[in-house]
Amino acid sequence: MSEFTAKDVQALRQSTGAGMMDAKKALQENAGDFEAATKWLREKGLAKAGAREDRDNSQGTIAVSTLDGVAAIAELKCETDFVAKSDQFSTLVQEIATIVAVDGEEAASKKADAIDDLKVVLKENIELGRIVRIEAGEGNVVDTYVHRQDGRGVLAVAVELAGGDVELAHEIAVHVAFAKPTFLSRDDVPADEVAAERQTLTDITKAEGKPEAAWDKIVEGRLTGWFKERVLLEQSYVKDEKQTIKGLLGSASIVRFALVAIGA
Repeated sequence: MSEFTAKDVQALRQSTGAGMMDAKKALQENAGDFEAATKWLREKGLAKAGAREDRDNSQGTIAVSTLDGVAAIAELKCETDFVAKSDQFSTLVQEIATIVAVDGEEAASKKADAIDDLKVVLKENIELGRIVRIEAGEGNVVDTYVHRQDGRGVLAVAVELAGGDVELAHEIAVHVAFAKPTFLSRDDVPADEVAAERQTLTDITKAEGKPEAAWDKIVEGRLTGWFKERVLLEQSYVKDEKQTIKGLLGSASIVRFALVAIGA
Protein backbone atom coordinates (compact mmCIF):
# COMPACT_ATOMS: atom_id res chain seq x y z
CA MET A 1 0.00 0.00 0.00
CA SER A 2 1.33 3.41 -0.95
CA GLU A 3 1.96 5.87 1.85
CA PHE A 4 -0.11 9.01 2.17
CA THR A 5 0.01 11.84 4.64
CA ALA A 6 -2.43 13.90 6.67
CA LYS A 7 -2.00 16.63 4.05
CA ASP A 8 -3.18 14.18 1.40
CA VAL A 9 -6.28 13.42 3.47
CA GLN A 10 -6.94 17.13 3.93
CA ALA A 11 -6.52 17.82 0.20
CA LEU A 12 -8.97 15.05 -0.66
CA ARG A 13 -11.47 16.41 1.84
CA GLN A 14 -11.25 19.90 0.37
CA SER A 15 -11.67 18.73 -3.21
CA THR A 16 -14.57 16.34 -2.56
CA GLY A 17 -16.29 17.63 0.58
CA ALA A 18 -15.90 14.20 2.20
CA GLY A 19 -15.43 13.72 5.94
CA MET A 20 -11.99 12.98 7.36
CA MET A 21 -12.60 9.28 7.97
CA ASP A 22 -14.15 8.81 4.54
CA ALA A 23 -11.23 10.58 2.86
CA LYS A 24 -8.74 8.49 4.80
CA LYS A 25 -10.54 5.25 3.94
CA ALA A 26 -10.71 6.23 0.26
CA LEU A 27 -6.93 6.68 0.15
CA GLN A 28 -6.41 3.39 2.00
CA GLU A 29 -8.70 1.50 -0.38
CA ASN A 30 -6.96 2.96 -3.41
CA ALA A 31 -3.30 2.68 -2.36
CA GLY A 32 -2.92 6.41 -1.90
CA ASP A 33 -3.97 7.18 -5.49
CA PHE A 34 -5.67 10.59 -5.30
CA GLU A 35 -7.72 10.30 -8.52
CA ALA A 36 -8.84 6.76 -7.75
CA ALA A 37 -9.78 7.81 -4.22
CA THR A 38 -11.82 10.71 -5.61
CA LYS A 39 -13.67 8.37 -7.95
CA TRP A 40 -14.24 5.89 -5.10
CA LEU A 41 -15.74 8.60 -2.91
CA ARG A 42 -17.98 9.83 -5.71
CA GLU A 43 -19.32 6.32 -6.41
CA LYS A 44 -19.96 5.68 -2.72
CA GLY A 45 -21.57 9.08 -2.34
CA LEU A 46 -23.85 8.59 -5.34
CA ALA A 47 -24.95 5.23 -3.95
CA LYS A 48 -25.99 6.99 -0.75
CA ALA A 49 -27.58 9.78 -2.76
CA GLY A 50 -29.77 7.23 -4.52
CA ALA A 51 -31.22 6.25 -1.17
CA ARG A 52 -32.25 9.88 -0.63
CA GLU A 53 -34.23 10.22 -3.85
CA ASP A 54 -37.58 9.71 -2.11
CA ARG A 55 -36.95 12.57 0.32
CA ASP A 56 -38.89 15.79 -0.18
CA ASN A 57 -36.94 18.43 -2.10
CA SER A 58 -39.39 21.30 -2.23
CA GLN A 59 -36.67 23.86 -1.41
CA GLY A 60 -34.14 25.19 -3.91
CA THR A 61 -32.93 28.20 -5.85
CA ILE A 62 -33.95 29.82 -9.13
CA ALA A 63 -31.61 31.77 -11.41
CA VAL A 64 -32.07 33.68 -14.66
CA SER A 65 -29.80 34.61 -17.53
CA THR A 66 -30.55 37.12 -20.28
CA LEU A 67 -28.54 37.88 -23.41
CA ASP A 68 -29.23 39.13 -26.93
CA GLY A 69 -33.00 38.67 -26.87
CA VAL A 70 -32.92 35.41 -24.96
CA ALA A 71 -34.09 34.76 -21.40
CA ALA A 72 -33.50 31.55 -19.49
CA ILE A 73 -34.79 30.38 -16.10
CA ALA A 74 -33.32 27.43 -14.21
CA GLU A 75 -34.54 25.82 -11.00
CA LEU A 76 -32.37 23.56 -8.85
CA LYS A 77 -34.21 21.65 -6.11
CA CYS A 78 -32.97 20.51 -2.70
CA GLU A 79 -34.28 19.59 0.75
CA THR A 80 -33.41 22.59 2.93
CA ASP A 81 -33.11 26.35 2.55
CA PHE A 82 -29.70 26.08 4.23
CA VAL A 83 -28.34 24.16 1.24
CA ALA A 84 -30.32 26.33 -1.21
CA LYS A 85 -28.52 29.42 0.07
CA SER A 86 -25.02 27.89 -0.09
CA ASP A 87 -22.46 29.33 -2.51
CA GLN A 88 -21.91 26.01 -4.29
CA PHE A 89 -25.62 25.56 -4.90
CA SER A 90 -26.31 29.11 -6.11
CA THR A 91 -23.23 29.06 -8.35
CA LEU A 92 -24.33 25.85 -10.05
CA VAL A 93 -27.90 26.97 -10.72
CA GLN A 94 -26.57 30.21 -12.24
CA GLU A 95 -24.23 28.19 -14.48
CA ILE A 96 -27.22 26.11 -15.60
CA ALA A 97 -29.28 29.20 -16.44
CA THR A 98 -26.39 30.65 -18.43
CA ILE A 99 -25.71 27.51 -20.46
CA VAL A 100 -29.44 27.20 -21.23
CA ALA A 101 -29.53 30.81 -22.47
CA VAL A 102 -26.54 30.20 -24.72
CA ASP A 103 -27.13 26.66 -25.98
CA GLY A 104 -30.80 25.77 -25.38
CA GLU A 105 -32.85 23.87 -22.80
CA GLU A 106 -31.22 20.53 -23.63
CA ALA A 107 -27.84 21.95 -22.62
CA ALA A 108 -28.88 21.74 -18.97
CA SER A 109 -28.04 18.02 -19.18
CA LYS A 110 -24.37 18.98 -19.52
CA LYS A 111 -24.46 19.84 -15.80
CA ALA A 112 -25.70 16.39 -14.74
CA ASP A 113 -22.31 15.36 -13.35
CA ALA A 114 -21.99 18.63 -11.44
CA ILE A 115 -25.42 18.01 -9.90
CA ASP A 116 -24.36 14.48 -8.93
CA ASP A 117 -21.20 15.84 -7.32
CA LEU A 118 -23.27 18.33 -5.34
CA LYS A 119 -25.49 15.50 -4.09
CA VAL A 120 -22.40 13.85 -2.68
CA VAL A 121 -20.92 16.99 -1.14
CA LEU A 122 -24.11 18.46 0.32
CA LYS A 123 -25.78 15.13 1.14
CA GLU A 124 -29.27 16.08 0.02
CA ASN A 125 -31.74 15.01 -2.65
CA ILE A 126 -30.73 17.53 -5.30
CA GLU A 127 -32.22 17.53 -8.79
CA LEU A 128 -32.90 19.79 -11.71
CA GLY A 129 -36.30 21.46 -11.60
CA ARG A 130 -38.01 23.49 -14.31
CA ILE A 131 -36.02 24.88 -17.22
CA VAL A 132 -37.46 27.64 -19.40
CA ARG A 133 -35.93 29.40 -22.39
CA ILE A 134 -37.62 32.21 -24.29
CA GLU A 135 -36.02 33.53 -27.46
CA ALA A 136 -37.70 36.74 -28.61
CA GLY A 137 -39.07 36.80 -32.14
CA GLU A 138 -37.79 39.31 -34.65
CA GLY A 139 -38.50 42.83 -33.43
CA ASN A 140 -39.69 41.63 -30.02
CA VAL A 141 -38.09 42.13 -26.62
CA VAL A 142 -37.71 39.90 -23.57
CA ASP A 143 -36.91 40.63 -19.95
CA THR A 144 -36.97 38.92 -16.56
CA TYR A 145 -37.56 39.49 -12.88
CA VAL A 146 -36.27 37.45 -9.94
CA HIS A 147 -37.82 37.66 -6.49
CA ARG A 148 -35.23 36.95 -3.81
CA GLN A 149 -35.48 35.90 -0.18
CA ASP A 150 -32.43 35.65 2.06
CA GLY A 151 -30.14 36.06 -0.91
CA ARG A 152 -31.58 33.32 -3.14
CA GLY A 153 -34.01 33.43 -6.02
CA VAL A 154 -37.34 31.84 -5.05
CA LEU A 155 -39.43 32.94 -8.04
CA ALA A 156 -38.57 34.09 -11.55
CA VAL A 157 -40.55 35.44 -14.49
CA ALA A 158 -39.69 35.91 -18.16
CA VAL A 159 -41.86 37.97 -20.52
CA GLU A 160 -41.73 38.44 -24.29
CA LEU A 161 -43.35 41.56 -25.74
CA ALA A 162 -44.19 42.64 -29.26
CA GLY A 163 -44.35 46.37 -29.92
CA GLY A 164 -42.94 47.30 -26.52
CA ASP A 165 -39.60 48.00 -24.90
CA VAL A 166 -37.48 46.18 -22.31
CA GLU A 167 -38.63 48.49 -19.52
CA LEU A 168 -42.28 47.59 -20.14
CA ALA A 169 -41.40 43.88 -20.35
CA HIS A 170 -39.71 44.20 -16.97
CA GLU A 171 -42.75 45.94 -15.43
CA ILE A 172 -44.99 43.13 -16.68
CA ALA A 173 -42.56 40.55 -15.26
CA VAL A 174 -42.67 42.23 -11.85
CA HIS A 175 -46.47 42.22 -11.95
CA VAL A 176 -46.58 38.53 -12.86
CA ALA A 177 -44.27 37.70 -9.94
CA PHE A 178 -46.69 39.24 -7.46
CA ALA A 179 -50.08 38.55 -9.10
CA LYS A 180 -49.18 35.02 -10.30
CA PRO A 181 -51.57 34.68 -13.26
CA THR A 182 -51.98 31.24 -14.77
CA PHE A 183 -53.10 32.23 -18.26
CA LEU A 184 -52.43 35.08 -20.68
CA SER A 185 -56.00 35.53 -21.98
CA ARG A 186 -59.47 34.07 -21.48
CA ASP A 187 -59.02 32.01 -24.63
CA ASP A 188 -56.20 30.11 -22.91
CA VAL A 189 -58.39 28.91 -20.03
CA PRO A 190 -59.62 25.34 -20.68
CA ALA A 191 -63.32 25.30 -21.54
CA ASP A 192 -64.08 22.54 -19.03
CA GLU A 193 -62.63 24.63 -16.19
CA VAL A 194 -64.78 27.59 -17.20
CA ALA A 195 -67.88 25.41 -17.43
CA ALA A 196 -67.25 23.85 -14.02
CA GLU A 197 -66.73 27.26 -12.41
CA ARG A 198 -69.84 28.67 -14.08
CA GLN A 199 -71.90 25.79 -12.70
CA THR A 200 -70.45 26.25 -9.21
CA LEU A 201 -71.22 29.97 -9.27
CA THR A 202 -74.73 29.28 -10.54
CA ASP A 203 -75.36 26.84 -7.69
CA ILE A 204 -74.06 29.37 -5.14
CA THR A 205 -76.21 32.15 -6.58
CA LYS A 206 -79.34 29.97 -6.50
CA ALA A 207 -78.64 28.91 -2.91
CA GLU A 208 -78.40 32.56 -1.89
CA GLY A 209 -82.02 33.07 -2.90
CA LYS A 210 -81.27 35.67 -5.55
CA PRO A 211 -84.10 36.48 -8.02
CA GLU A 212 -84.01 34.06 -10.94
CA ALA A 213 -84.11 36.93 -13.42
CA ALA A 214 -80.78 38.18 -12.02
CA TRP A 215 -78.94 34.85 -11.98
CA ASP A 216 -77.19 35.21 -15.33
CA LYS A 217 -75.94 38.73 -14.61
CA ILE A 218 -74.72 37.80 -11.12
CA VAL A 219 -72.96 34.67 -12.38
CA GLU A 220 -71.26 36.58 -15.22
CA GLY A 221 -70.05 39.22 -12.79
CA ARG A 222 -68.59 36.60 -10.47
CA LEU A 223 -67.07 34.73 -13.39
CA THR A 224 -65.34 37.95 -14.48
CA GLY A 225 -63.78 38.15 -11.01
CA TRP A 226 -62.67 34.54 -11.32
CA PHE A 227 -61.03 35.28 -14.68
CA LYS A 228 -59.35 38.36 -13.21
CA GLU A 229 -57.54 36.20 -10.66
CA ARG A 230 -56.13 33.92 -13.35
CA VAL A 231 -55.85 35.86 -16.62
CA LEU A 232 -52.92 38.26 -16.94
CA LEU A 233 -54.47 40.68 -19.41
CA GLU A 234 -57.51 41.20 -17.16
CA GLN A 235 -55.63 41.72 -13.91
CA SER A 236 -55.27 45.11 -12.23
CA TYR A 237 -51.69 46.34 -12.43
CA VAL A 238 -50.06 45.83 -9.02
CA LYS A 239 -48.59 49.34 -9.03
CA ASP A 240 -51.86 51.01 -10.09
CA GLU A 241 -55.04 49.04 -9.46
CA LYS A 242 -57.09 51.49 -11.52
CA GLN A 243 -55.30 50.23 -14.63
CA THR A 244 -55.46 46.74 -16.14
CA ILE A 245 -52.47 45.04 -17.68
CA LYS A 246 -54.19 45.31 -21.06
CA GLY A 247 -54.42 49.06 -20.54
CA LEU A 248 -50.81 49.30 -19.38
CA LEU A 249 -49.64 47.61 -22.58
CA GLY A 250 -51.16 50.22 -24.87
CA SER A 251 -50.23 49.23 -28.42
CA ALA A 252 -47.82 46.53 -27.22
CA SER A 253 -48.82 42.90 -26.72
CA ILE A 254 -47.59 40.01 -24.60
CA VAL A 255 -46.42 37.13 -26.75
CA ARG A 256 -45.82 34.78 -23.83
CA PHE A 257 -44.70 34.65 -20.24
CA ALA A 258 -43.28 32.02 -17.90
CA LEU A 259 -43.30 31.86 -14.11
CA VAL A 260 -41.18 29.42 -12.09
CA ALA A 261 -41.51 29.29 -8.30
CA ILE A 262 -39.80 27.14 -5.67
CA GLY A 263 -42.14 24.48 -4.33
CA ALA A 264 -44.76 25.06 -7.02
